[in-house]
Amino acid sequence: MNERRSVIQVEYHDLPPEFHQWKWRILIAFCVFYAFNYLGRFNFSLVQYAVIQDLGITRVDTGWINSWMFWGFAFGDLVFGRIAEKVGYKNTILFAAITTSLFNFIASFGNSITTLAIPWAVVGFVNAATWGPGLGLVAQWWPRRERGQAIGLVGTAAGIALLIVWAVVPWTAAQYGWRAAIRYPPLIIAVLGIIFYFVAKDKPSELNLPEYIESDDVSREAETAGSESEHGLKAYFHLMTNLRFFLACHVKGLDNVVRYGVVSWAPLYYAQVGGFNLKEMGLLTFAYPLGYLFGPIFGGIISDRFFKSNRSIVIMLAAVLSAAAMMGIAYAPANNIPLAVILLIVGGFCVNMSTVQALGVDLAGRRLAGTAAGVLDAHGYIYGALQAIFFGWLSLAISNGWFWVFTAMAASRLIAVLLVWRVRA
Repeated sequence: MNERRSVIQVEYHDLPPEFHQWKWRILIAFCVFYAFNYLGRFNFSLVQYAVIQDLGITRVDTGWINSWMFWGFAFGDLVFGRIAEKVGYKNTILFAAITTSLFNFIASFGNSITTLAIPWAVVGFVNAATWGPGLGLVAQWWPRRERGQAIGLVGTAAGIALLIVWAVVPWTAAQYGWRAAIRYPPLIIAVLGIIFYFVAKDKPSELNLPEYIESDDVSREAETAGSESEHGLKAYFHLMTNLRFFLACHVKGLDNVVRYGVVSWAPLYYAQVGGFNLKEMGLLTFAYPLGYLFGPIFGGIISDRFFKSNRSIVIMLAAVLSAAAMMGIAYAPANNIPLAVILLIVGGFCVNMSTVQALGVDLAGRRLAGTAAGVLDAHGYIYGALQAIFFGWLSLAISNGWFWVFTAMAASRLIAVLLVWRVRA
């Protein structure tokens, strides 16, 4: 059990060298694990075209199936961050790794909308136990003054995860069929989850190391305000009655409209409108995760070093630039490979340089970091589920539907600017 205990706290600059060695060990270990996590979460998006052809269903149907993963992940986000604060971060992550692999294996045998949607919803639910607990673990070792770059590095690991899944899954599907692409690559997640369990430590106190004293006003005040809300459901009430955190949750949701809208629909858009086959589509849309790779760490570093850990400025900048990239995709011809590559790289970089995840943890403090990261991300996945349904419908319902899909993504970025303007943290 991950119980509160009496620990020594010292100023960050007085922490022993061993603390800093361990903070990097924890961060790098989690990033390595997370870099393979999407092999069990976004693999279905990349084989939608093959599933449609094999089962004789439509992209509205596959959008519906995919939306259930988002709903499952949203519900998992709500509970697993809080659970991890009680039973241990690495215990929860181990559970997620094993069950993600298991239910991907089960989903690979599906032959109808129902037999795909049910296990895929469970995949989303259990895989959520990697995110909130992971950021909660990182927050135990990284204070606000450096948290932007730490969580940014986790975001870069997610970018690497997209590169890996977009490289591995289309190739596997082309060589061995879409079922193999869902069945076998996710087994890597279970292996890495077991390794991570033996490498990581939840808190410095487990090594008889002191904890850091939070020196930044935002997180120090958050930890003081939340000190009486660390038990039961009080944590949720405390967070959701904080207006800045509430607004940050919806900014995260609007981020995901584009972040996962592109992941869900760009492969199908370029396959159907651009006329690319499965291998060509995988190579083309490799550009988006390439941009994703550098955006999070860039956003985290500049927010820490140039804006004194103020996240709102970077979030607004990311929103405006990514809106421009989405409009570029809307207007550019889908069969223009060089232009498509540039727009996907720019879009991936800009939307993912948003520091909203770090902002959510900052506004909660380290004790409620897992809950905060989960609640924030749950909003992201609720929006993600809605985009999976809405954009699938929109692409078919009106003339020139794909144009309006990417235009709607751009509009969501501008709404995010208006919301984050009120947060200012």
